[in-house]
Amino acid sequence: MSQAVTLKHLRYLVAVADTLHFGRAADAANISQPSLSAQIQQLEEALGTQLVERTKRRVMLTPIGTEVAERARRILAEVRDLADSVQGVAAPLAGDLRLGVIPTVGPYLLPRVLPSLRRTYPDLRLYLREDQTGRLVERLKGGDLDTLMLAMPVAEPSFEAEPLFDETFVVALPAGHRLAARNQVSESDLADEQVLLLEDGHCFRDQALAVCGDARARDRESFAATSLDTLREMVASRIGITLLPALSVTGASAPNGSVEIRPFAPPCPSRRVALVWRREAARGREFKELAQFLRDNLPLGAEPVG
Repeated sequence: MSQAVTLKHLRYLVAVADTLHFGRAADAANISQPSLSAQIQQLEEALGTQLVERTKRRVMLTPIGTEVAERARRILAEVRDLADSVQGVAAPLAGDLRLGVIPTVGPYLLPRVLPSLRRTYPDLRLYLREDQTGRLVERLKGGDLDTLMLAMPVAEPSFEAEPLFDETFVVALPAGHRLAARNQVSESDLADEQVLLLEDGHCFRDQALAVCGDARARDRESFAATSLDTLREMVASRIGITLLPALSVTGASAPNGSVEIRPFAPPCPSRRVALVWRREAARGREFKELAQFLRDNLPLGAEPVG
C-alpha cells in the first residue's frame, strides 16, 4: 500500500456511492470535481484495486467498490459515535443530532414539541430528515442519521427502540356521508367502502390495509396519495373515505367542514411510535433522555407509553 487510507478518502467514496455522479458528489463534499476525482484515484491506488467505473454516460461502483463503500459508512459512523460519546458526557443533548422521521408523524408532532425542546436543550442543533421508513432505516444503518422516529415494528436486530406513544386511527368521511351520522364507527362499518390509501413505501399504508382487510373494505387501487393532506383533499372531493392517525386531525391540523372525522369504537385500531437508534451508538443514554422528554411533552392525540 503506497499511502495511507484517510477518513477524507472514505467520505469522498461514500459521496460518490450515494450520488453515482462526480459533480453531485463534489458538491455534497464541498470540493471541486477534479479534486474529488484525484482523491478517489488516491484511494484506489492505496487499496490497489478499482473502486469506481467511469464512463461518459454513467458512474458506478465495482463489486469491491460497493463493499468498501459499505465498510466506509460503518467506519465513519463509528468515528462520529466516538466524538458524540465524548461530547455527550460533557453536555447531554448538545451539538448536532440528525433525526429521521416518517412523514405521517413529523409534520403533526414536531411543530408542537420542538419549541420546548429548544428551550430545554439550547445547545442542541437538530437536523431533520423526513422520508419513508425503508430509506430512513438504511440511512441509520449507514450512519447518515443518528436516530429515527418510526412506527413499530421495525425488524432490525441492530437497532434499539424506546417506545414513545400510542396513536389511534380515525375515519375521515366526506361531509354528509352515511357514517357521519354516527358518533363512532366500527371496523365492520367499513365493509364495501372505497378506501383511499397512501402509496407503497409508507408504513401507514400497511397499517391501514390491515384494518381494511379485517373489515372487508376495498382499497381504491386506481389512486395512491403521497401525503395525508392529499388523502384529506380527496375525501373532501368525495372520491372515497380514508383512515388517518389521530395527531393529523388535532389542533392546527384539523380538517375543515368538507371532511367529517369519526373515531373508531373500542377496541380502536392504533399504532405505536418509537425512537430507534443503532444498538452500538455511543449516545444511547442521550437518546433515552430525548425519548423521555418527548413522552413528557406529547400533544393531544398521542398517549405516552410507560
